[in-house]
Order: sequence, then structure tokens, then C-alpha cells
Amino acid sequence: ELPPSEFMQVADSTWLVLSVVSNGREPSGCQATGVTKIARSVIAPLAEHHVSVLMLSTYQTDFILVRERDLPVVIHTLAGEFDIYKEESGERVPVTCDDASNGFLKPKPAASPTLHPVQSPQTRFCVLTVAPDTLPAIATMLIDVLFYSHSPPREAGAGSQDLDSITFFAFSLIEGYISIVMDAETQKRFPSDLLLTSSTGELWRMVRIGGQPLGFDECGIVAQIAEPLAAADISAYYISTFNFDHALVPEDGIDEVIQLLQQRQDSGR
Repeated sequence: ELPPSEFMQVADSTWLVLSVVSNGREPSGCQATGVTKIARSVIAPLAEHHVSVLMLSTYQTDFILVRERDLPVVIHTLAGEFDIYKEESGERVPVTCDDASNGFLKPKPAASPTLHPVQSPQTRFCVLTVAPDTLPAIATMLIDVLFYSHSPPREAGAGSQDLDSITFFAFSLIEGYISIVMDAETQKRFPSDLLLTSSTGELWRMVRIGGQPLGFDECGIVAQIAEPLAAADISAYYISTFNFDHALVPEDGIDEVIQLLQQRQDSGR
């Protein structure tokens, strides 16, 4: 329904959503646990089979987006470890490899993925949710933050690493569940009694991946971050965008995360 515009760019691929549940149960939604729980079993195998993914963590669960044309490879890759279902008329229908055999091509051996630079701004972030019936109470503030509050980015010089602060605000509304990521200073502008967070109320730090726009074609970007963190049992709240990927980790673990990722960079050279 959006009118064509010279200011809007649309990727030429159609994407499908993979929702990963444990033992057939949806997550409880009481804690933002992060993407690393499923990294080894879903993200890493897809990267090995040249499947590019977009990752979207929400307060309630995580979603992996894959291009529709990659679906046969996705099913063949994951069928050995997962029961796979498709949704038809609100019902879950089992999917087998045979259902996706048409057009399946055995992937070529994967080349070593590009290791993108990672940076960590000093900004502290909150991961929040809002009860849907209270959304109207913060709608005006939400619109102001989303569209009007942020000044245009400063022109940074070549090689500038000015990451003392970063403008980042993410809002998602999926099947009635709302997730918001905002910096701690922006949170102060909202009524505190309407923003719900985990019982521990932790703050998060960001690791930003990429030195130039990443696009949507390269595979292995999410795995670059998720695999080493999964091995160390560190949660990450992960959001892919066209320009950069972003992993939020608990603030008290940021030093360990940077060290792990630096080791990964050094070993990949």
C-alpha cells in the first residue's frame, strides 16, 4: 500500500519467517533470552549451505528470515535436526524434504566467510515490551522518537570511530506482541510504569557488525557473532538491518564478548 518513492528502496527478494520453538512450545515471553540458543543448530548450518538470513530478535522470541527461493535448501539442511511445519489456514502442517525437492540444488562447498569488523559504542540500551492496550498512552512519544527526535547524522571523516554514542531505536509489532529497543536516556522520556522489562531489568551493550553496508546477499554474518557467543553460553539480542547487524549483550559481559570476537577475528586472518 505504500506509494512508490525515490526515497524508498525495496529488496527484490521475498522473505519467509522461520520461528523456532522448543519441544513444540512457544517461549514464555517473560525474558529476552536471545539468539544464541539456536545459533549452532539453525544459523550455522544455513551459513554453511550459502543461505543468507536476516535475524530479528523480539522480547518474546527470535525469528529467522530466509529468502523464499532458498526454502528447498533450508528444508534439506534442517530436516535432520528439526520437525518442520508450514502454516496453512492457521494450522501447522508437517513438511518433509520431498515437499521441497523440486528445484533443490546441492550447495557448493562454502568459501571462507568474510569476517566483518565489529565495534562497540558506549551507549547503554534497554530491551522492553509494552502491553498492547497501553500502546495508545505512549503513541505520541513513540512517533516523536521514531520520526522527529533524531537529528541528521553528523558527517564523519574517513575512518572515524566516534562511537561514544549511537542512535538506535527498534520497534516491532508481531502478532500483537510489542518489542522495543531504546537507549537508556530515551527510556527516561517514557512513563516508567508502562514499559515492561525482565525481572532483572538489565542494561545491554551493543556490538555493531560491518564497516560498510552489508546488504542481504552475504551469508555467515549472523553466524560470525552468534557461534562464538553460543559456545560461551552468552545471550545476544540480534537485529539485522541493511547497513549493519547489531547484537545486544548484557552490559556486565561486554568485555568478554569483545575479547571472544577479537579472538575470532585474529584466528580468521
